[in-house]
Amino acid sequence: MEAEPLYERSLSIYEKALGPDHPDVAMSLNNLASVYKSQGKYVEAEPLFERSLSISEKALGPDHPHVANCLNNLASFYDEQGRSAEAEPLYERSLSIYEKALGPEHPEVATSLNNLALLYQRRARSAEAEPMYERSLSIREKALGPDHPDVAISLNNLASLYESQGKYVEAEPLFERAVSISEKALGPDHPTSSVIRENYADLLGKIRAQD
Repeated sequence: MEAEPLYERSLSIYEKALGPDHPDVAMSLNNLASVYKSQGKYVEAEPLFERSLSISEKALGPDHPHVANCLNNLASFYDEQGRSAEAEPLYERSLSIYEKALGPEHPEVATSLNNLALLYQRRARSAEAEPMYERSLSIREKALGPDHPDVAISLNNLASLYESQGKYVEAEPLFERAVSISEKALGPDHPTSSVIRENYADLLGKIRAQD
């Protein structure tokens, strides 16, 4: 609530000072749209995300990393509303841009892989999701280090996929490592740590039920 009027004012200043098609306007539109989304104001958020993408493409070119960021944000917006058919091509294009502009081992590539894999997993396309999770994990370990919180997220997501496939033996050490990394990096009371710990506990319950 405090952030919203500040972003709105920032957007107004940029539009007046720089013109409505400046890249900084696109940035402000994206930030304000993200606030609206977090408040559940989806009707207000959607045209801002779309306008941010349009401005970025025209001002920076279709293959600029900032365009990839806008694509990812709009795709995430669609995905959260169950509009996966609209989100998928945006995620794919975002991934392609990042790979070409930043290189195949950049952390942004890992994020795009993770987002697309999550979408595939929800659409019961595990065979496509698995190599993306694995590649995302590998990139993050190399680029960020083995104890980075993003590595814990990749471990958790890959373990969850294994669990959904009944691969409990493969999933357990990944969850265990994810919990350890997250609790050390973020603290045991952080929401991410809590979610990973709950996921691990659910898996352990399923393993015990088999014994």
